[in-house]
Amino acid sequence: MPRLASLALALLLIQSGAQAADPATPTTIPQAAIDKAAALRERALKDDVAYAIVADLTTEIGPRLAGGENDQKARDWMVARFKSLGFDKVWTEPVSFPKWVRRSESAAITEPYPQPVVVTALGGSAGTKPGGLDAEVIAFDSLDAMKAAPDYQVKGKIVYLGIPRMHALVDGHDYGPGSGVRVLGPELAAAKGASAFLLRSVGSDFNRLGHTGMTRFSDPAKAIPAAALSNPDADLLDNMLKRGKPVKLHLALDCGTEGSYSGANVIAEMTGSKRPSEYFLTGGHLDSWDLGTGAIDDGAGVAIATAAAHLIGQMPERPARSIRVVAFANEESGLYGGKAYGAEHHLQIGKAILGAESDAGADRIVKVTATVKPEARGAIDQIAKALAPLGIEYDVTAGGSGGSDLSAVHAVGMAGLSLHQDTTRYFDWHHTANDTLDKVDPEQLRQNVAAYAVAMYLAASADGDFGSAPDAFADDKGEH
Repeated sequence: MPRLASLALALLLIQSGAQAADPATPTTIPQAAIDKAAALRERALKDDVAYAIVADLTTEIGPRLAGGENDQKARDWMVARFKSLGFDKVWTEPVSFPKWVRRSESAAITEPYPQPVVVTALGGSAGTKPGGLDAEVIAFDSLDAMKAAPDYQVKGKIVYLGIPRMHALVDGHDYGPGSGVRVLGPELAAAKGASAFLLRSVGSDFNRLGHTGMTRFSDPAKAIPAAALSNPDADLLDNMLKRGKPVKLHLALDCGTEGSYSGANVIAEMTGSKRPSEYFLTGGHLDSWDLGTGAIDDGAGVAIATAAAHLIGQMPERPARSIRVVAFANEESGLYGGKAYGAEHHLQIGKAILGAESDAGADRIVKVTATVKPEARGAIDQIAKALAPLGIEYDVTAGGSGGSDLSAVHAVGMAGLSLHQDTTRYFDWHHTANDTLDKVDPEQLRQNVAAYAVAMYLAASADGDFGSAPDAFADDKGEH
């Protein structure tokens, strides 16, 4: 071929490729895919694979504290379940994290009116010395008030944050402020010389059960004992403090961080028909706290994503792209699984075209939001319309990071779709011994599966992408 003709052809190919990858081209979903998604939605509303998964996981494995005795058992169980459901690929990717253990916990008010109280240690807490510690309680109603107090007033005392009780709300927005106190409070108290830290449980219930959850110490060697009081016992302590007499408390926690642990994300994939290297990313976290059986947090999330992918895998014709499900490791103590996935796949994150993770229980999805490139907003509109028959509203003004672990993947460039569940009941049981299978409503669980199946299938069938690329959403401020 003459040299000029070769150059002309090369320029034509370059121009054609540029047009095909033009970021300004709107992303759309073919009508044929929308029609198939409607049938998929109806099948999901009759499917009980998700309930079987969460029932079996909570019965055969039970609580799954990250790094605990059931950690490896749960991963082996998940690998076997993925394979039995016909996933084309199943593998694991390593995740390392500090190993925190809980052995026992107790507390009692010793003065002025002796009474036992119910506490649970926070993840990351140090233990007390053998036999426990005894100290006077100093109370604050906010982190700012504690920070403003002179150190000498705090030194050697048990700091108590009597934060407001959570309200039971559909969107659970009371959880953010309370969890912030739980995460940050103990380290701030330790810096002021406190001997221990207590807070009112971050939960909307009236049960005499403590709500655990992580706290964070930048230097684990400087950790102090930290625990949550049940809501009724926080009321009791508040009432005693109001009487103006010094209140003393005995606290005994046998817990602490014991080196590091090598866990793993468990990953499975239903292979796409035309563009198999690209995928919709979904899942839930396989770990749970040790107090209950991890049914709603987050056995249900793993089950929802897995069952939805299984339904898509059974279709006569797969969507163009693959469906990838991740059972994430150790979300509870700091998104370790999500962060590890993001670090491992950062440079290829454009292949994760869109992501949505289930991690707010098993009750109905009520709202969908998204953070995508502007040219993909029309495709999100199409997905939202397909979800509307399930009673799901679309908030076009709000962003979506994809969910808990996927927020860490969104941070490195994945476009995010968030399917928001009704959390009115969720925070009654969250992080407590009441996180058990009886809280899972099969009908509401099926609605979740239907929503995920529809969203996953349509996104995987889209013509065009949603904007995923390394660091594409670096300036995103998160969901609002």
